Amino acid sequence: MNKLSLRDIEVKDKKVLVRVDFNVPLDDNCNITDDTRIRAALPSIKYLIENKAKLILVSHLGRPKGKVNEKMRLTPVGIRLGELLGVKVTKLNDCVGSEVEKEVDKLKSGDALLLENTRFHKEDKENDARFSQSMANLADIYVNDAFGTAHRAHASTVGIAMFVDKAACGFLMEKEIKALNKLTENPEKPFTLIMGGAKLADKIPVMEKLIDKIDTMLLGGGVAYTFCKAKNWIIGDSLVDEVSVEVAKEIITKMRKARVELHTPLDHVVVQKISEDAQTITTERGAVPAGWIGVDIGPQAIEEYETEIGLSKTVFWNGPVGIFEMDRFANGTIAIAKALANNEDAYTVVGGGDSIAAVNKAGVADKISHISTGGGASLEYLAGVELPGIAALTEK
Repeated sequence: MNKLSLRDIEVKDKKVLVRVDFNVPLDDNCNITDDTRIRAALPSIKYLIENKAKLILVSHLGRPKGKVNEKMRLTPVGIRLGELLGVKVTKLNDCVGSEVEKEVDKLKSGDALLLENTRFHKEDKENDARFSQSMANLADIYVNDAFGTAHRAHASTVGIAMFVDKAACGFLMEKEIKALNKLTENPEKPFTLIMGGAKLADKIPVMEKLIDKIDTMLLGGGVAYTFCKAKNWIIGDSLVDEVSVEVAKEIITKMRKARVELHTPLDHVVVQKISEDAQTITTERGAVPAGWIGVDIGPQAIEEYETEIGLSKTVFWNGPVGIFEMDRFANGTIAIAKALANNEDAYTVVGGGDSIAAVNKAGVADKISHISTGGGASLEYLAGVELPGIAALTEK
């Protein structure tokens, strides 16, 4: 990468504002249910504390729509971060303003300060110049370590970089880019792409970009049913991304020409209504009966997908292959997570919140080569899109 790195700059006694991605899931009592994103940011944070920087952390959380939302404060994040670091992390109740400036001026070298949710201000998403400058004025150096939001041109991801002398990428940002580059620059073959989730539209650019790189594509969820409809198969009332059916037909043709193996599920677990107590049946090959809804891939599909993953040397997975939120319909998704973990010879990358939740639920996160903290960002990067949060950083 030709961007300035955290390692390239002197941080001692400097006020360093770091954009992290602390957009963690919270339960109804504001308890963190998964701290993966906080842990992922620790290398940069520890480095800055150990090297006596005056550390200012900034992040968004949820979608408060430009207003203060008590359930989306970063207070529990500050507490959890302090536990993980073993040091006190002071949490403020805003990210701009005179009170914030006073607290920043009190920082001693090695201290850590966490600002409030940037999206309590609508100006963050609007990439407002005045708001950007207000945050930039807090710091000597800006570091973007929030790969998960690098595809968003917001004030806290792009705007601040315009008002500082040095804008560098953090260790997580570097790690993410290096890991994804291994998928696009001479990946070891066979290379398998696994695509699930509800919407095909988000995945189309990646499929098209990687057609010449991959050997096999495995489909599940709404993505699979959209392709099945493109093949004129019967899919009952299963979820389909209707706007993408015609594009799916084009991708099928392109993959046939490129000699890429395209797999839709051999069989499906189906229900007549989506609920935990719904009666399920497993279909025969391919089709879903009228009036029924596909909620997971069936046992034949699981066996086939496990075999394909086992033969692979490189795998990228984005999106569950069933209604993973319900335990009864999570079998296929969990099986894929375990199949990736069992292939110790392959380079495996998992991106997207549900896929990450699956590898955690399956207890195999430590056996995946790289777990990307950015679902949307990883898809756009693999599709060849220049991410605004990376483009805004200072050239080496």
